[in-house]
Amino acid sequence: MKDVIVHPGPQVEIIDSPIPHPGADQLVIKVVVSGSNPKDWKAPEWWKISANSGDDIAGIVHSVGENVFEFKPGDRVAAFHEMGTPGGSYAEYALAWQHTTFHIPKKTTFEEAATLPLAAMTAAIGLHARLRLPEPWLPAASPIPLVVYGGSSAVGAFALKFAARANIHPLIVVAGNGASYVETLIDRSKGDTIVDYREGNDAVVSGIKDALKGAKLSYAFDAVSEKGSYQNIIQVLDPHGNITLVLSGKEYKEIPKTVAQSLANVGSAHGDNKDFAYIYFRYMARGLHEGWFKGHPPEVVPGGLGGIQQALKNLKDGKASAVKYVFRIADTEGAKSASL
Repeated sequence: MKDVIVHPGPQVEIIDSPIPHPGADQLVIKVVVSGSNPKDWKAPEWWKISANSGDDIAGIVHSVGENVFEFKPGDRVAAFHEMGTPGGSYAEYALAWQHTTFHIPKKTTFEEAATLPLAAMTAAIGLHARLRLPEPWLPAASPIPLVVYGGSSAVGAFALKFAARANIHPLIVVAGNGASYVETLIDRSKGDTIVDYREGNDAVVSGIKDALKGAKLSYAFDAVSEKGSYQNIIQVLDPHGNITLVLSGKEYKEIPKTVAQSLANVGSAHGDNKDFAYIYFRYMARGLHEGWFKGHPPEVVPGGLGGIQQALKNLKDGKASAVKYVFRIADTEGAKSASL
């Protein structure tokens, strides 16, 4: 099968590899569409590890391990591949654990499904496992102001979708070029608003304060975690408030020690948040089926696996706004996979 190795740069190498075999609790999925994330270029560059860094899978079940009970060959599924392990999604076939795999409803395209796994689970873990905000099935009964910084990013947008479903308002969203997309995710009648970061840091801070209308800000989801984002948030956040961030491996020295600081570490879906991930992925699938939940807007990159390098460069350069780059594997030169 065709398989991708992402090197620092990012530089992409397409190689031939054997089709993986599933462990007892794993599935091998014939990848129809793979999604991408900023960490796909960051991991090779920051930690100098060359590997298949794709983790968003949408495709058809090829084979299953002996303990797999929810899935069978031929099922349409999406999955979050375990980061840093063999069998990534930038390939014709990928590996996934059954607890981070979910069925795709018939009306959901593979392109949409490929935008979901990593980013949506990051948002869910950040909101509910880290900030401990109400889940959608037990929605908030009174106002809970929440700042979401980077609302047009995939993680930020999913955080807005889940927060709104959980009746968490007012949502104070910091965004820029993707503000028109964010507008479709908020409810102005419930006090939600958008603050434009392009107007400068002082304007962001004053915009958040104005939106609060004197209310205390106890919760913030920083889906950017750089370029002044958390420094702006802490000027408004209650000294004993809560902030969750998305970039691991860095120190957030400016955040006061009285603030409860956490990481929306999506890798915990394969660790201490395994049960949470199992439940929430299935809740997402139900939301897709019922129509109240949608993926991030996909942008299909030409060339299949051959388009990954340029897409990762675009992510590195910050060119993606309110879109998720996805790759149709059948478009790869020399790929054996047929369109499904």
